Amino acid sequence: MATKILVVDDERFIVKGIRFSLEQDGYEVDAAYDGDEAFSMIQNGDYDLVILDVMLPKRDGIQVCQQVREFSDVPIIMLTAKSEDMDKILGLEYGADDYLTKPFNILELKARIKAILRRTTHTEAKPKNTAKFHDLTIDYDSRRVFIKDNEANLTAKEFDLLELFSKNVGKVYSREKLLDLVWGYDYPGDVRTVDVHVRRLREKIEPNPGDPLYIQTKWGVGYYFKG
Repeated sequence: MATKILVVDDERFIVKGIRFSLEQDGYEVDAAYDGDEAFSMIQNGDYDLVILDVMLPKRDGIQVCQQVREFSDVPIIMLTAKSEDMDKILGLEYGADDYLTKPFNILELKARIKAILRRTTHTEAKPKNTAKFHDLTIDYDSRRVFIKDNEANLTAKEFDLLELFSKNVGKVYSREKLLDLVWGYDYPGDVRTVDVHVRRLREKIEPNPGDPLYIQTKWGVGYYFKG
């Protein structure tokens, strides 16, 4: 079955260009041109990835991303004409998995898509395995996380962070190293991206995010997982 991608942008020529290029690579591509249409399609569709512009009519991309995260962990790559760092952090804070600033190279976009899909696509050959820490249960095969009997809805990047931490209990990672391992050495963001994702992850899995049980801070160095 072909990988299904939703492209959301009110500039139809951009959607047309992205759609043509992705379909040439064998992806199945749908399109939406405003925030309301995009939100409805994500609710009713089964997408493997969403490419979402920030500046949209009716409902902007940040709102769409935030509201989608209430019920889905579908990977989201956000597009924007703005280049300020805080705009990037804001997009990531509301659950985006990656970020590209317009104008962008279509080859770079396709590279980002492939990188995210590699991390999020389950393969049957991978052996089934889980880990349990106190009330936290991690299913690495299905990429699902449970607090007691309640599922924690993590984004792809949040799960990648948790998987790295939990498989390396006690190992301290600098923010730079986490950026390299989870986002890739060529990721253009800065270390604040890591802090935002760690904070969001703590809010979802920690009994008390202000006094974390699992993800600890090594002051002046970085973060580590306490089993």
